[in-house]
Amino acid sequence: MSPKPNFLIIIADDLGFSDVGCFGSEIKTPHLDSIGRGGIRFQDFHAAAACSPTRAMLLSGTDHHLTGLGQLVEFTRNSPAHQGKPGHEGYLTENVATLPEVLRDGGYHTIMSGKWHLGLRPEYAPCSRGFTKSFSLLPGCANHYGWEPQLGQDTDQPKFFDTAVSALHMEDSTYVDNSELPEDFYSTDYYTSKLLEYLEDRPQEKPFFAYLPYSAPHWPLQAPEENMEPYKDLYNDGPETLRSKRLDGLIREGLTSKDVKPHPVTAPGSTEWNDMDDISRAKSAKSMEAYAGMVDRMDQNIGKVLDYLKQNDLYDNTVILFASDNGAEGASYELMPVVGDEVVGHIEKYYNNSLDNIGRKDSFVWYGSRWAQAATAPSRLFKMFSTEGGVRVPLIMKPLGTQNPFICNEFCTMMDVMPTLLELAGIPKPSSFYNGRSVLSMRGSSWVPYLSGASEHIHDDEYVTGWELVGQGALRKGHWKINFVAKPYGSESWQLFDLSKDPGETTDLSEQEPEKLKDLIKHWEQYALETQVVGLRPELGTIVVKDEMEDPKKWMQFETSSGISRSLKKAKAATPAAA
Repeated sequence: MSPKPNFLIIIADDLGFSDVGCFGSEIKTPHLDSIGRGGIRFQDFHAAAACSPTRAMLLSGTDHHLTGLGQLVEFTRNSPAHQGKPGHEGYLTENVATLPEVLRDGGYHTIMSGKWHLGLRPEYAPCSRGFTKSFSLLPGCANHYGWEPQLGQDTDQPKFFDTAVSALHMEDSTYVDNSELPEDFYSTDYYTSKLLEYLEDRPQEKPFFAYLPYSAPHWPLQAPEENMEPYKDLYNDGPETLRSKRLDGLIREGLTSKDVKPHPVTAPGSTEWNDMDDISRAKSAKSMEAYAGMVDRMDQNIGKVLDYLKQNDLYDNTVILFASDNGAEGASYELMPVVGDEVVGHIEKYYNNSLDNIGRKDSFVWYGSRWAQAATAPSRLFKMFSTEGGVRVPLIMKPLGTQNPFICNEFCTMMDVMPTLLELAGIPKPSSFYNGRSVLSMRGSSWVPYLSGASEHIHDDEYVTGWELVGQGALRKGHWKINFVAKPYGSESWQLFDLSKDPGETTDLSEQEPEKLKDLIKHWEQYALETQVVGLRPELGTIVVKDEMEDPKKWMQFETSSGISRSLKKAKAATPAAA
């Protein structure tokens, strides 16, 4: 009997669809390219539109609205419409049996190192959800160097920076004081070294499940200078030029058709490249260099893990998956109501965003919606939207054994990963009662029948999948899809698209195909009821969350605060509602 396979899942944070070399990028990712071109590249793989909902889908095999992460907890805290509603607790609940829990009970050694974002307290942390060993960044993001500005004792920083500055880590069940981190701490390097440490110390007789969720390339965009240097001046022609090159790259790699019609760039409030002054253009290009450097550095670290597996005769028997948690991050926080001026003012006072310093530990930049849409093209929009640009993400798979490399054009989602790995491991799906509690069934499907040739498709044309996040909704059935996109980015009405002919979601067919639209809206209503979506009025077929907000000005004001401060003491005392 052959040994059970090992599993390694690597997740990038806010990586765009074409940000990896084997998906058409100019960024140097030779280690990921070697897996992609020698294995399987998924062209139609989908996540949720934001990070923690996707991570909940991955670790549960079901829709994130059923797991406690119906929304980003940062959004729920500002939305009375969502507070206290089932499925919106803000942490991964006991309603699901998690992938590491089931694998652990099936004889696997389970380890993780990296971003968690599924709860801040020990009872919600990786150690309580199936991981034997873990080092975790608990909130959604942090300074990648562990640096934070020195504020006066009586100085209150904007909530935006509560988790975007000080890294809150936990090793197993113990909070880690930032003073305990090494002086040369850099998130990608350190999370990799911790995972390698856990691999080295693992029990040799057990197969392993290793989870390596990086916090890169999430803002603040920070990378070692040596990784930024290869991209110096590469982006001086702006995001539209990069977008054109990325589309050419996707065509070259066989990941989109040569006659594809890309969705037009949608960037209300932002300035066109040619209308920017010289220093603004230079800083914007430098921010993109920092982003590329982060992806470059991530690939170098992935190479270290691959080398370890090869040197220890583990590589051939390890299934490897690499994916992004959502589409590229296109938020331009300086343009957002209420928080924009406050955030910019704080950055100007406490950070150094001079041209030469962008990318360093005391800089704080993001790259905005135009660079993001260079990475999501030909798709529409980016992270936080349920359009293809927000939910279609790259997936690379190294299967077991020898297999001819190919591009998989089958529609599939992050919910499929758990049932796939369980079938490969020969472990039954958890029943409705697991480890003394009732749990929900998985909504995903195993890829094993398709990959083994026993089935022609992963999902048939009748399979229905829905998305919803902060009032942006979508549903797909076969190659048909409906989107609801709020203003100013959309029409704020249901639109219908045929993705087999229009992957860029450029031509609304709702008037030409009214019966098809009606059918998909009916499926949406059923999906929303089954998964506890909040803010739905079935009689109208629309999402109305923003009308129920206590302060309408806060619509689209995605604060990153998770209710913790820079103080570790305060974090330990965080309430369940804030977790």
